[in-house]
Amino acid sequence: MSGPSADGKPRPLRSAPRPAAVHWLVDSAVVFLALIIVGLILGVSWWAILILSLVVGSFAARFTWRADVRAMAARQAGRPDGQPGTGSR
Repeated sequence: MSGPSADGKPRPLRSAPRPAAVHWLVDSAVVFLALIIVGLILGVSWWAILILSLVVGSFAARFTWRADVRAMAARQAGRPDGQPGTGSR
C-alpha cells in the first residue's frame, strides 16, 4: 500500500526489486490461465498444463525480474517516469 502513514506523510514507493520466486510464481500463473481453457478443450491433462506453465514461467521470470531491477534502478536514480531513458527528453 502506498497510502499515507500514521503521521500523514505518504509512504515511499518500494525501491528494491521483488524476489525472483515472486516473478516465477506470477508468470507461471499467467501462463497457466492462458493455457488452461484451450488445453482442456483440446483434451490435454491439466497436470501437463501445470507442469508446462511452471517451466515456461521460469523462463519468463528471468525477463520480468530484469525489468523490475531496471525499473527500481530508474526509481533510485530519480527519473520521474520510472523508465531507464536514453538521456534525450
